[in-house]
Amino acid sequence: MLSALDRRHTVAPPGYSRWLIPPAALAIHLCIGQVYATSVYKNSLIAHFDSGQTAIGVIFSIAIVMLGLSAAVAGTWVEANGPRKAMFVSACFWAAGFLVGAVGIATRQLWLLYLGYGLLGGIGLGIGYISPVSTLIKWFPDRPGLATGLAIMGFGGGAMVASPLSRQLLSFYDPAYDPSNAGSTASGSALVWLFVTLGVGYFLIMMFGVFNVRVPAPDWRPVGFDPAQVAAKPLVTTASVSAANAVKTRSFWLLWVALFCNVTAGIGILEQASPMIQDFFRDGGGASAVSVAAAGGFVGLLSLFNMAGRFVWSSTSDVIGRRPIYMVYLGVGMVLYVLLAVLGHAATALFVLLACVILSFYGGGFATVPAYLRDLFGTYQVGAIHGRLLTAWSAAGVAGPLIVNGFLDAQGKPGTLTAEAYRPALFTMVGVLAVGFLANLLIRPVPERYHEPETRDEGDTVDAAAERSGTR
Repeated sequence: MLSALDRRHTVAPPGYSRWLIPPAALAIHLCIGQVYATSVYKNSLIAHFDSGQTAIGVIFSIAIVMLGLSAAVAGTWVEANGPRKAMFVSACFWAAGFLVGAVGIATRQLWLLYLGYGLLGGIGLGIGYISPVSTLIKWFPDRPGLATGLAIMGFGGGAMVASPLSRQLLSFYDPAYDPSNAGSTASGSALVWLFVTLGVGYFLIMMFGVFNVRVPAPDWRPVGFDPAQVAAKPLVTTASVSAANAVKTRSFWLLWVALFCNVTAGIGILEQASPMIQDFFRDGGGASAVSVAAAGGFVGLLSLFNMAGRFVWSSTSDVIGRRPIYMVYLGVGMVLYVLLAVLGHAATALFVLLACVILSFYGGGFATVPAYLRDLFGTYQVGAIHGRLLTAWSAAGVAGPLIVNGFLDAQGKPGTLTAEAYRPALFTMVGVLAVGFLANLLIRPVPERYHEPETRDEGDTVDAAAERSGTR
């Protein structure tokens, strides 16, 4: 049965519609995108383990670190073995992470939550994240921005499903838990069953993607596609660059810095989203004008804009180019963060608007970067290169929450903070975005000395090339 996961069993037959691939990718990304909904039950975990925000925030950071590391290490393996086997491995690690985490909650062993949801779940995140991206780029060589937006928007939308689902499940498993009460926290037993339910449910959904994904034949091309038209755009190459050579180029590391800065600025706020909106609108008596249920809805709304930004902005990059769209993410992002820090507390609608646009840029950065890599390095090992670049996400997953949680822990206890407590962190993020803006401006085409000596087909892969040459 496991042989059905092999690459040779996933090559699409002639006439296969490429539009059948995005649903398979979404099945994976919508599930692993649950990582963005951790703020919904963060306070319950803090109460259960009797710990601080930073100690619980580390769980999220470990998961993001492992996402980047596993994507970097397994990128070449994913290219060689195909998306179906990679998606299956991802589903196993992701489900195991929830189950081990449930044991940690049940036994009050925080290190097991680090090991489960953080380490094992993070490995599932990384492998699952990159497995459909390379495949969709090969199916859509004429519109790589659209393709990556289709794949990665599901990851941004995961919290839109997981946020209300988690609240309802916690209420079901713990009748005493009231999602509309800011002081209410779910019991340890409810958290255990939440993790078990999500682990089993997500595994079953991910199996839909596993058995429906296909890869194009090596010589497949979209009808009417002319590679010369794509190559005529700035920073776009028709050459092939291996993953090993890509990391030796200045452009790779400049893009690494740009992605790191964009993610750092967004991820710290996203991880704190639910309590943040409550803190921004707290009156003199300490009560918030925003209910817990409304804050959970805000997380879902951010998820919607995160998801929409991945599709809209990445598709826009097919028209205006990758570097210009990153100038928007980073440059306009600086202005929005200043406005959020200075005026965000003035009105709830203004706060929500600014946060939603910021998160759309955050999501757009993720969805655009695989197409950016395809432009710079070709499609030969774009999945493996993408995996290595995601180490920027790992670093940002540590830096972003640490910056925000560090400032907040110094300002006071959860439930007592105000908008003023967030300003140092927000202004710090403005400086981070400025560094990314400069790095993006310095990106140039990859020098010819890093190109592969033999021209490879745009849709080629390491595995397919080896099979045709008789070396496998």
